[in-house]
Amino acid sequence: MTDTDATTDVTAGDHQRNPTYTLAGCNRILVLGRTGSGKTTLALEIAAALDMQHVELDSLLFNEDRSPVSADVLRERASAALAGDRWITDGNKRALRDMVWPRADTVIWLDYPVTVSLWRLAKRARKRTSTTIKAQSGESGGKSGAVKHLANSAKGVTKALRSHRGQRKELPELFAQPKHHHLAIVRLRSPRATREWVGRVVGQ
Repeated sequence: MTDTDATTDVTAGDHQRNPTYTLAGCNRILVLGRTGSGKTTLALEIAAALDMQHVELDSLLFNEDRSPVSADVLRERASAALAGDRWITDGNKRALRDMVWPRADTVIWLDYPVTVSLWRLAKRARKRTSTTIKAQSGESGGKSGAVKHLANSAKGVTKALRSHRGQRKELPELFAQPKHHHLAIVRLRSPRATREWVGRVVGQ
């Protein structure tokens, strides 16, 4: 595993890729991190820069009416979405881990302090709530949407707090398993480290 903060500590693995310095040869990338860390934003940026398909796992979870799909349907959708040779996806979906991890060849782990996630979740909640209030200001009961956004944000905060210690314990243990030794891993410990890393590996 490679840890990256202001400095870089490289640990050799049983693969030829080294995503610390380049994404050459990294064709199927998984971005991990707790809620609010910016996984999707980073995945979209890399997908655009490298002309890769972005597979949004969250979009596979629901039907058009926002009702959840069955487990069988979810796995069928994921199998189809990940069938390509070049893609980047983001998320911590345990139900799909046995499908995503074997197909991936590279992991980018956004292992930020929990305060970063909480700050970003708060900014997101404020923006969405403000937008909802403005859009519904002329409607009867217009504040109901804002209340819903605040409730969802509270759930996000709870999820971020719960997953903080869990990920730091679980992910290294998973990476150490022989079945995951094919993964080249870069661990980014701060938004600054991520910006520096993106500047280094994108556009090569």
